[in-house]
Amino acid sequence: MSRIGIAVLVLIFAGTAFMIGFLAYNFQMVTYPIPTHNKAEILTTTSIATSNVSPTKVSAKDMLPFDSSNKTVFLNLVALSTGNPYNFNGTSNGQLHIYIPAGWTVIATFTNQEGQIHNLLIVQNTTAIPGDDVGQDGTIKLYVGATSSTYLYDGISGGASASGSVALSPGIYWFCCGFEGHAAAGMWGVIVVSSSVTTPYYTIS
Repeated sequence: MSRIGIAVLVLIFAGTAFMIGFLAYNFQMVTYPIPTHNKAEILTTTSIATSNVSPTKVSAKDMLPFDSSNKTVFLNLVALSTGNPYNFNGTSNGQLHIYIPAGWTVIATFTNQEGQIHNLLIVQNTTAIPGDDVGQDGTIKLYVGATSSTYLYDGISGGASASGSVALSPGIYWFCCGFEGHAAAGMWGVIVVSSSVTTPYYTIS
């Protein structure tokens, strides 16, 4: 084969490799917890007091969608199909913290992208971390995708969504999957409701 032929083959292979890399970079699947966030100090349900919570250094990218005219915050949670199967917005084990002003109503929408069934509960917890039955760990305030008698084994399947709303008194809560063992496996986060919070926001630790 002539030198020109070899050179042409080299250019074809190099061009093909470049295009494959370009397409893979530009069309890769991107997932994210909720809009870009700032890292924050880890907070636990036992170390934070609602009386002294302060929304320090909150920027627009940390904010949750809300309607101040009727004191409503919109909480959109997703069980992503990538990573840990027991997640909310890509977070697990209490990493995601939601801060809500006292007296506001939470409209929670839960979307399940997982292959297994999940639901969403809001629990006013009395223990530091969830057990297999979160109903034994506090008082359940909201059921989304299940009922008070079915939350341990019922929920919504992959690709489905469900919503619910609740007004929360000042205190500390979990949002979690009530399906037996799912919260204990990491599917939970923290909600802090306080009069010291003036605008709904979130942190991820």
